[in-house]
Amino acid sequence: MKVLLDTHAFLWAILADKRLSKPATKYFETSELLLSPASLWEIVNKIQIGKLPFPAEPPKFLQRQIAINQITILPINASHSLTLYQLPLLHKDPFDRILAAQSLEEKVPLLSCDEVFDQYGVQRLW
Repeated sequence: MKVLLDTHAFLWAILADKRLSKPATKYFETSELLLSPASLWEIVNKIQIGKLPFPAEPPKFLQRQIAINQITILPINASHSLTLYQLPLLHKDPFDRILAAQSLEEKVPLLSCDEVFDQYGVQRLW
């Protein structure tokens, strides 16, 4: 099964954070994992503004984790961006909104603990 990773799910998995639920850990270990460039953008943004301490040189560490975990980058395309128009403004976080759009357009579940995605009709796993 293909699964799109929410940013926090990706981070918690690669940093062995205990907040990653047991079912989420199983999905991470057994699914075909997809990651949006929006998640990488969000991570880099948070590192640069000091909101996310990081254990290593971010680009190298993130690229290595993507390779080790055999994660496929799901490019953001025009249909993903245009789907945003149909989504109500329940959540103003642009990173989460594009993840919702990608999940809906690609018909893949989103691995996330964030319940706001349920309001968009996203199939959420946690």
